[in-house]
Amino acid sequence: MESTRHFFISILMAILLIVCGTMGYMVIEGWNLLDALYMTVITLATVGYGEVHEISAAGHIYTIVLIIIGVGFFLYVAGAVIQFMVEGRVRILLGRRRLDRKISRLKNHYIVCGYGRIGKVICHRLLHENFDVVVIDKNPDLAQILDGLGFIYIGGDATDEEILNKAGMQDAKALIAALGTDTDNVFLVLTGRQLAPNLNIIARAGTEAAKAKLSAAGANTVEAPYETGAASMAQRIIRPTVTSFLDFAFAGQRQHKDIHMEEIPISRSSNLNGIILQDSGIRQKYNLIIIAIKKADDRMMFNPSFETRLDVGDTVIAVGEPSNLNRLQEVLNPA
Repeated sequence: MESTRHFFISILMAILLIVCGTMGYMVIEGWNLLDALYMTVITLATVGYGEVHEISAAGHIYTIVLIIIGVGFFLYVAGAVIQFMVEGRVRILLGRRRLDRKISRLKNHYIVCGYGRIGKVICHRLLHENFDVVVIDKNPDLAQILDGLGFIYIGGDATDEEILNKAGMQDAKALIAALGTDTDNVFLVLTGRQLAPNLNIIARAGTEAAKAKLSAAGANTVEAPYETGAASMAQRIIRPTVTSFLDFAFAGQRQHKDIHMEEIPISRSSNLNGIILQDSGIRQKYNLIIIAIKKADDRMMFNPSFETRLDVGDTVIAVGEPSNLNRLQEVLNPA
């Protein structure tokens, strides 16, 4: 930013030099404002149009001094302008290279397309959970804001294949389509599915009709925020205690330290693979409650019995203290 500061200082000093030169001719020669300003400008610009009036000896000396100062100063201004332009371009190129290197190192990151009302909430939730997030948005004013918050920002059209590839589509864990219109989201899902056939794509739908189109386009999950919000409000009226508990559980790591709800997949290297819940010791060792187990074939087993077996590909949904959930994570899905 040093070149930017020099640039603006040079502009201010140039204005000051013109003002001082004009005042000098008005005082020494007694000229009016327009003649004095004209003489100052053609002297500093060294165009050689000639003097506007007969000039005195003092005026000649003043003009010589003004030329020497003006020529030197405007050479400095020209240098500052060139430096400003060159360094600005260099900063852009270096910034792009840094961004490309940073994205190339990402694995299992989330790509959020659209930093509007929905996208903003999603981004901050993911960042709070320490996930890597790449944000794609057309608004250039978001660059500094998102960079300061810790997001990787790519400016451009999220439906552009080049932009999506730049965001690391092949190594991403999920793509979130949260653009402003359903049409844009449908096109984004189509493009994303074409580029990464196995990528998990979650899309925002504004209307009920758009949900079917987004699913047909290739979205794994389609959410209608307004519909979901209305359903949540209804549940708060009908079952306030249940919704309060769920809010408490989902806000565990953000607001409360004593309870949290987490899903943990079972990997092949887990020591509990093939063990039934009764023999797993999860309740005794970790003081956790197993709410449900999602089997590998997508069957959901709520309140599983003590005879339920833990298999590779299952996902355990548990509630308890974050520290105990982390310990169970290390057992079910060791690094």
